Amino acid sequence: MTDSDYRIEIDGDREDAYDVRFAVFVEEQGVDPDIEIDEHDEVATHFVAYADDEPVGAARLREPEAGVGKIERLAVLPAHREEGLGRQLMDVVEREAERWGLQRLTLHGQLRVADFYEHLGYEQVSDEFEEAGIPHVEMEKSIA
Repeated sequence: MTDSDYRIEIDGDREDAYDVRFAVFVEEQGVDPDIEIDEHDEVATHFVAYADDEPVGAARLREPEAGVGKIERLAVLPAHREEGLGRQLMDVVEREAERWGLQRLTLHGQLRVADFYEHLGYEQVSDEFEEAGIPHVEMEKSIA
């Protein structure tokens, strides 16, 4: 598929986002299902990517402090990786963050995909730490 074959909904169907997240984080990566859905899901804006009306990617954005957005739970189903969908999702999330008037974006990226975020302009701002049993680093990007 190409970028134009995907449709991304802002404030998309939360259940569709959960389906993608559970497939990637719980089933594929072994994250405890009890921590995959958290209190932030109620206040976050969910982004869902579709291919032929099937959910294949997801992310969420929230504003934990004034002017700062936090991107979380970026996930793409294995059959749709390496096709630019992760970048496309991040582009849509960043445009929405700009529309909100946010100044900076932060995220906890899995260490194994930190290069992906670096290519998108994010800078590592922490040492490695463990989250959900997986090595992560905190990264941020100014969008002001």
